[in-house]
Amino acid sequence: MTPIESDEELTRKQRREQARADRRALEEAEAAGASRRRRLQLLGGVIAIVVVAIVVVLAATSGSKKPGLAKGSEKTKVAKEVSALVGGIPESAIVLGKPKAPVTLQYFGDLECPICKEFTLGALPFLINKWVRAGDLRIEYHSLETATREPETFKKQQEAALAAGAQNKMWPFIETFYHEQGEEETGYVTESYLDGLAKQVPGLNLTQWQEARSNKKYASEVEEDAQAANNQGFTGTPSFLIGPSGGSTQKLEYTSLTEPTSFDQAIEKLLKS
Repeated sequence: MTPIESDEELTRKQRREQARADRRALEEAEAAGASRRRRLQLLGGVIAIVVVAIVVVLAATSGSKKPGLAKGSEKTKVAKEVSALVGGIPESAIVLGKPKAPVTLQYFGDLECPICKEFTLGALPFLINKWVRAGDLRIEYHSLETATREPETFKKQQEAALAAGAQNKMWPFIETFYHEQGEEETGYVTESYLDGLAKQVPGLNLTQWQEARSNKKYASEVEEDAQAANNQGFTGTPSFLIGPSGGSTQKLEYTSLTEPTSFDQAIEKLLKS
């Protein structure tokens, strides 16, 4: 065997050994990868079990937040709170308060908006008790879709409120809605839910209410509110316009929905002017 052949054989041997080493490395890598995949699968299974357990616990511990109308003592409590809030105050369609009140607050809200609920339970009672009952302020409720998931549902629930307004019962309806608001994104607003709210509004003729819901003028009002909100650049709820009744309005920039100072100051300023 010549030195050259020996070198060639050595080279081939080295290549074969390198190839075997490469195969071993690949096999070891594949084995390690399979082992990691098995571990990840086991870990994924454990995580899935933990997630399911958390969901079960949350479902079990959040029963009071599930969609549904108030019942029993809670229903009685809501009725008393709503009656205390708006009972005895003049109403006309979307307006709460005396028609000739010198100041008008336009309130743009979504009935499924949890932040609007904060306003209903926070600053609104103060404003109603101090200004609306005294005849200084009238509040108009306008709709703006922000929180409701489905546009058709938004339209349906707002038309139901406007239909209650045909009997001058819109404000008891919307305040009962806010008090019994379900969890966002759960699709809790059904015909049964709306019927249940209507049955809680004192003095509301249910037959007339159902018939009025199909009136096309209410769909037009919802569209007009959307256009008005768009013209003002409103993108969230609640949003407000305030001004002298029958005059021009301006945006009310509030600092809190639970503490009424910013609303109070804006009303006082208009009354003085």
